[in-house]
Amino acid sequence: MNEEDDQTLVRRCRKGDRSAFEQLVRRYQKPVFNAAFRMLHDAQDAMDVSQTTFLKAFEHLAGYDPSFKFYSWIYRIALNESLNALGSRKSFVPVDEQQPDGAPGPDRQVESEQTGRAIEEALMQINPELRSVVVLRHLMHLSYQDMGDILQLPEKTVKSRLYSARQVLREQLQEVSQV
Repeated sequence: MNEEDDQTLVRRCRKGDRSAFEQLVRRYQKPVFNAAFRMLHDAQDAMDVSQTTFLKAFEHLAGYDPSFKFYSWIYRIALNESLNALGSRKSFVPVDEQQPDGAPGPDRQVESEQTGRAIEEALMQINPELRSVVVLRHLMHLSYQDMGDILQLPEKTVKSRLYSARQVLREQLQEVSQV
């Protein structure tokens, strides 16, 4: 992602060029949705959060500090909106494991899908602060520095939270495998 291009598009947006903002939306639409989906585990909620993220970004573009990377700023908005959505949920509805998968495949594919589901379920059960670092590091593939920028935390704190999140996930997955 070319940071100079982002900064140019932001400058154009601030001057009233809506097509520049459309380009930013196209550029970050999928990563923002993916981050929200990994936090919420619900496609409709993730779409809602994505829309709200871009609306807030547009409304607050004048307050964006260009000394920070644009994607760090937009991801931070997306994470905050995801946390707000999580806070407004009444309760977690677990994935229906009885629903059959329509795509038949080899044993390896089934095993991989079961492992993936177990990881997703374990991820959804941990504290949102810990979940956010796992999502940013392992699913969005961001550096510790970028994660710190997004979460507004020192790198050491990011690393510590990621370590804690991995420990909690490991314990949950071990419990599942023993059942």
